[in-house]
Amino acid sequence: MAKAVCLNGCRRPGGAAGGPAARRRRTADGGGRGPEEKSSRLSAALFGEDCEISHDQLYELLKYAALGKRHNAAQPSWCRISHQSHLAGVVVIVLHEMSQLHFYKFYLQFKHLRKVFRHRFILTPSTNFFTSLYGEGANLKPQNTAQGLTSTGSECIPKNSDLQCDPIIQKYGIKPQGLTSYILSLEEQRKNDYPIKGSPGCKGYIYTECDQQRTDSSPLFGLDCEMCLTAKGNEVTRVSLVDAQGQCLLDELVKPESRVMNYLTRFSGVTKKMLLPVKTRLSDIQTRLKEILPHDAVLVGHSLNADLQALEMIHPSVIDTSLLFARNEGRRFKLKFLAKAVLGKEIQCEQKLGHDPAEDARAALELAQFFIEQGPAKVAELNLEMLLTTEKLAEDSQNKAALQPQGCRDQKQLNEPPHLSKPCFLDCLQVTGQKPVLLGRQGLDSSGLCQSNLSTSNKQILQRALEDVPLSTFSIIQFSLGPEYIASHLLALCEQVRSKLADMLTIYAGPFEEGFCLHSVKKEFGRCGPIQSLTVVTETYKPYVCIQYEVLEAAQLAVESLNGAEVAGSCIKVQRPVTAAMLDCDDLIKELELDVENEGVIYVAGLKKSLTERDLQEEFSQLKDLETLFLPKDLQSGKHRNCCFLKFQESQSAADALEVINGWTVKGRKLRSRNALASGHLWRWIWQMNHSNGKQGGHILYEKMEQLSDSEQDLRKKVKKLDHHIKKLYRSLQNNTLCVVLFPGVNSRHGAQPGLGLMAVKDDGGRSAH
Repeated sequence: MAKAVCLNGCRRPGGAAGGPAARRRRTADGGGRGPEEKSSRLSAALFGEDCEISHDQLYELLKYAALGKRHNAAQPSWCRISHQSHLAGVVVIVLHEMSQLHFYKFYLQFKHLRKVFRHRFILTPSTNFFTSLYGEGANLKPQNTAQGLTSTGSECIPKNSDLQCDPIIQKYGIKPQGLTSYILSLEEQRKNDYPIKGSPGCKGYIYTECDQQRTDSSPLFGLDCEMCLTAKGNEVTRVSLVDAQGQCLLDELVKPESRVMNYLTRFSGVTKKMLLPVKTRLSDIQTRLKEILPHDAVLVGHSLNADLQALEMIHPSVIDTSLLFARNEGRRFKLKFLAKAVLGKEIQCEQKLGHDPAEDARAALELAQFFIEQGPAKVAELNLEMLLTTEKLAEDSQNKAALQPQGCRDQKQLNEPPHLSKPCFLDCLQVTGQKPVLLGRQGLDSSGLCQSNLSTSNKQILQRALEDVPLSTFSIIQFSLGPEYIASHLLALCEQVRSKLADMLTIYAGPFEEGFCLHSVKKEFGRCGPIQSLTVVTETYKPYVCIQYEVLEAAQLAVESLNGAEVAGSCIKVQRPVTAAMLDCDDLIKELELDVENEGVIYVAGLKKSLTERDLQEEFSQLKDLETLFLPKDLQSGKHRNCCFLKFQESQSAADALEVINGWTVKGRKLRSRNALASGHLWRWIWQMNHSNGKQGGHILYEKMEQLSDSEQDLRKKVKKLDHHIKKLYRSLQNNTLCVVLFPGVNSRHGAQPGLGLMAVKDDGGRSAH
């Protein structure tokens, strides 16, 4: 098959603006929305041979999307993510034991997938699918196993010479200083999305009017909020304020102004029932805070910008503990980790329902007090990076040990090679405090990197995903139709699809007069596209011709342009076979034409086989906004067929080209054209299905077909519901989230089928940014 020729360069797709990647980390500690940011964009030329992607290339994409240029993650070679640092997250949806075959068998049921995900690629089946996605688990063992976050190993105590390289020392120096030295400057507040007086994005925000000059004896107050997701964005549902002695001055539930989309109960602890009797509104809280805070108050919090944004308040003097305990490359420690490592306190315990904002406010306040009293050098000597790494490795080691049978553990350690060719990039995420979400019916994480969350139904998986995914940087969600529908029915499913494709590629033309010229018929119908076979039907009163094409567009073009035409001296009728399976053919053709992958793509037939790609490039170069030309070739002979696909940057340009090309003469041949139905990866798959040999045991296949027929209606309902689950999850994602849907493919004793990948970056309209 020929590769697609890019004529004007790959267009960098556009999309709506979304928040930076840092927002993802802040969300877990309270959420918040900063000013408008650049949008991430995905561009890929998945045409011709380039539509088949290896698992290494998929790993390359996911690693770069998750990590960016850190940890040696490079821009993928086969596609491009613009503004990767602004991605709000990466979500991979895996449809267990489903293949490209399932997608097109139930094409009409996958309504959301075909209307949203423009970029698609063929994926070869893998024996260890999830390892191929994110790599193999790390073999690193900590020198000293951490108990909690304490370590007695000498490697955790940095030498004095090493202290100079610590980001805390580089930022604040060695000597202790007063609290005013740690108050964020106006420039630091602006850089970290704090609401600032007079800023265009803070219109209508309430100013605390705490304008008195700060001194090292100014009072500290800890502040923390819990949020829910509403139609407006993040809105406050609970506010806590504590004084320097840890006494709670304010702890109030707040009624959001907009309709609540997700209470985030697992993190906020707030439920719908709790908010029903609440009358307090945001304006009441703003008034209370202004009354409580003295004019020289210094607010302390962890990612406090998110809290102030949600409160819609401006305060001039703040200490942000997520910035105070500085790290390299703009990363931040989580509040839970700092509380345990520095204060020896356990907060945000999993046994509790959600976070306690008073507890979090008190922890942030005590962390600031510790930093001020002990000074930067003492904090640097804690070697927090080493403690965090040790904690993560200890967790990983425990998870791996828990997943292995006792008798196999020692033997596995002896047999495992020390070198890993494709390291697991989820390790890097965890060490930087970004725990991935892995949800499914069975253990997704064969490496034992994380304990998977197992559920019994797709509905439970969806409910959990709606809570967890918006708060994570990287998620893998696995849905399944159930084993009773997949493997054993693969053979019958394949035969059904092959049979329907053959019918869709076939047309009957006639009646003709006795002794008609078959060569004239072949020549006329050949102008619609490449013909695979042509036979004369003599069982009828007058002869008909059965023509099977190699591409869907050719058969459809023949029906549209030659029905009622005069061919070989007869006025003929052109139609497809009439079978039960073909009753929805018109609907299928219509939906294929409207498929987002085919937007801006047209099919052109009637080309002379002597024309080269260069000839066609020159011929079509005058067409406006032409982006790519794809000249399909026979997968066996390598010769090109008498048709091509043209991809335009804009749909209107494609429509204009259609009017120009129909009737256009090139080298003495009149061209015919229509909108594409099966461009890109689908063209190749149809060719393979149409030329494959469906020989199987007759009685076995008959039994499987009967079984499938009995359950097919139920299966269609399940696929439709699955598509609805994906739609609901996709709509819940933040803008600028990269979403990849994978049909892994099947390779079992029941047969083998290639997989399919669909990907998009969500924009404001819920569609892919392209």
